[in-house]
This record gives sequence, structure tokens and C-alpha cells, in this order.
Amino acid sequence: MKKMLDRLCWTALIAVLLTGVARADERADKNAPAPLSSPPEASLRLMLDWYVNPSHGPIIIAQQKGFFRDLGLKVTIDTPADPTAPPKLVAAGREDLAVSYQPQLHLQVDEGLPVKRVGTLIGTPLNVLMVRADSDIHQFSDLKGKRVGYSVGGVEEVLLEAMLNHSGLAMSDIEPINVNFALTPALLSRQVDAVTGAFRNFEPAQLAQEGVEGRAFFIEEQGVPIYDELIFLANTETLDEKRPMVSRFMKAIEQATMWIVNHPEQSWTLFKAYDSSLDNEVNHKAWEASIARFSLRPAAFDTARYRDFESFLLDRGVIKKRVPVDRLAEDVNAAGE
Repeated sequence: MKKMLDRLCWTALIAVLLTGVARADERADKNAPAPLSSPPEASLRLMLDWYVNPSHGPIIIAQQKGFFRDLGLKVTIDTPADPTAPPKLVAAGREDLAVSYQPQLHLQVDEGLPVKRVGTLIGTPLNVLMVRADSDIHQFSDLKGKRVGYSVGGVEEVLLEAMLNHSGLAMSDIEPINVNFALTPALLSRQVDAVTGAFRNFEPAQLAQEGVEGRAFFIEEQGVPIYDELIFLANTETLDEKRPMVSRFMKAIEQATMWIVNHPEQSWTLFKAYDSSLDNEVNHKAWEASIARFSLRPAAFDTARYRDFESFLLDRGVIKKRVPVDRLAEDVNAAGE
């Protein structure tokens, strides 16, 4: 009997203690902070530089994986009818961000366009001068007397002239031909002997698909300073207002880039699922070639790189004056949101 009473007393004591713990937990729950939620959703319009392709990988993966959404962004991805239009649309306030090119940025700022670089998508030059491997052009000086195709005047001609000068040639030593963006067809048909402005992650794969091997001359090995190929532009007049949104966008791009690097094949599968037209062997090869080119720190920028390229253009009379480097570019994540 005594043992039974002792057991009942012990059971009652345990019940009281457990009730106290439960009530303490209830009080703790009431005082606990509310769970974190996503920031209020903001709409952002992004204009690409061209139709969707592997160079845009982190943008598409950020959209597909929901990284934009997780940071409170609803991103609309637009493609241009005119590849020269995106910076102008940002300057006019019709797009929040545009994908563009560092070399062109210097010219646009020199002309007074209110745009600046707020992120980097591809952190190395993609531009190469491409020839057929079965041609007699084995070194840059072999271009003398040859026909060289190009797509866009202005910067492309400046880069070509610098490369020619590096090898002791001048523009008068070649025959420039505007092939109007048909770089690979012009080389395949032998309309030209070489093309400049070809992308090293794309044109070699296009040539290979047609059974032709290409030979690339890398412009940074031919007297041209290293630069960022693809960058994100924002409007300088509205950036203060939109900086928190742009900062979140760049964080999503960084997250997507790391996911691509960590999961290259899985990311290709997710990328091509964005649009069925992307699923082809040329794009797959271009995807593999692009991964090493994606900027791992897309918001950060190299001050010297922008200053050196500005000097390169200034020395050649392409731009009229220097500007403070913070007029050209900034790290929107430097101070946080």
C-alpha cells in the first residue's frame, strides 16, 4: 500500500513539473520573434542584350530556381528587337536594368547617357578574332591582305585596330567587311577570311556543328586590356531609389552563379527547360564553355579594370574625357540594403 501511495505521489509530482515546463514553453513562444518572411514583392524589368542564350545562365537559373522570388522580386525578362536599344531603354526609364558591355558603357557615359554598371554577368572578355583552322592564318600578322568581318562599328573597330597595331599592322592592311551579325555564316561561306566580335563560348561550337574547326585569337593576348564582357546597367538618376531592389537582384544572381558552378549538368537541364528552343548541342557546348566565365562576385567591381580601359579608349580618341570611376560603376551591395 505504501509503495502504491509513493508511486501515486511521484506521478503527481512529475505531472506538476511537466505542466510547469509546458506553461514556460507557452510563455517563451509568446515572447519569441515572428518567423522571418520574404521582403515585400517588388517588380523589376530586365532587358537582355540579345535573345536568351547560355551567356545569360545566372539570370535564367535565378528565375527558374525562385531566387528572385525568395528575395521579394518579380523579375520580367525582356529581349530586344534591336541589340543597341537596351541601354537607351534604361536611360529612358522604360527598363530597370539592362545587360550590356563594358566597352560600350564608356562610350555611352562619354555621350552623356545616364547609365552605370551595377553588376557583372561575364567577368572576362568573350570577344575573339576567329579564323578557320584550315586557313593559312596561323598568327595575327597573317591577316595582312585578308578580309575581316565585323558586326558592330565603333568599339569593335577600335579593338581590331589595337590588335593589328600590336602585330605591326594597320587597318589599311586588311579589308573590313560589315557582315551584319552573320559572323559564323560569313566564315563558313568564306565570304571573309576572319571575323572579329565572335564570342569564344559560342562561335567555335557553331563552326564545329557545321564540321569546321575554328582557330581563336584572344583579344587580351593581342594588346587589348582585360574588361568585363557582360554587365548590368542601371539609370543613374533613379538608382538611389531603386538601389535596395537592385541589391537584392545582384544577390540572387550571385546565388544562381554558385548553384551553376556546383551543379553544372543539373543547371544545364534547368536552363534548357526555360525554353524548348534552347535545347540543342551548340547551346550545350556553349553552356559548358560559359561556366568558367560567369562572375562569382557579380556586384563587386575592379576599379583599375575600368580605369585602364578608359585610358585605352582615351588614348585612341574614342572618348573625349575621363570621368570619376564611380560615374562608371559601383558595388550596390557594398553598404547593404
